[in-house]
Amino acid sequence: MFAIYKKELNSFFSSLTGYIVIGVFLVITGLFMWLFTDTSVIEYSYASLDTLFYLAPTLFTFLIPAITMKSFSEESQKQTLELLMTKPLTNTQIILGKYFAYFTLIIFALLPTLIYYYSIYQLGAPKGNIDTGAVIGSYIGLIFLAGVFVAIGIFSSSLTKNQVVAFVIAILLSFLIHWGFDFVSKLPVFWGVWDDMIQKFGIDYHYRSISKGLIDTKDVIYFISVVIIFLVFTDYVLKKRKY
Repeated sequence: MFAIYKKELNSFFSSLTGYIVIGVFLVITGLFMWLFTDTSVIEYSYASLDTLFYLAPTLFTFLIPAITMKSFSEESQKQTLELLMTKPLTNTQIILGKYFAYFTLIIFALLPTLIYYYSIYQLGAPKGNIDTGAVIGSYIGLIFLAGVFVAIGIFSSSLTKNQVVAFVIAILLSFLIHWGFDFVSKLPVFWGVWDDMIQKFGIDYHYRSISKGLIDTKDVIYFISVVIIFLVFTDYVLKKRKY
């Protein structure tokens, strides 16, 4: 597994892919947080990182599929997947190696945003006037969210040899699982009866819950379960291809 992890991670940083992903994420979040008047923290009357945590899920919906779309699609296209599967590696090791490599890249993209927290902490009146607990909770929520989107992206890539198709499938699945259940719950037929229960199936409900700074085991179990489900689906697809 470590060999796959190292190979995938090296491929990111030996090319422009990893740097572009991190750069695009930081540039967009930086513009919205500091320059655009409607969302700039400088215009707020209180110290907050809400702009980052509100914007990041939308960016992840596009950025994560963009980097994971080649995980298995490229292997299939170059006909190296069959060669990879003949090596003394299990499907689980291959999948987890790729999963943790992409997940690590997203963590690298998030680390520089700690500068935003430090800046707002210093700019607060008085200094340090920021809800650190909520910030920590929101970062944990983002990490779990990234983990789910990476699992979805890898699964989508295992379905097709075409990277563009894998990209579109991953965006669609990420959008549906994050916001889809929330939209469905607002339909008149469910409103006031099943709406709360339906929302709990979506990522957004659990992401907002963790972002409040309270780490509930139910939310953690939810995120881990969704990751495992999509990794199991990926394993099933690979086995079906193999046999």
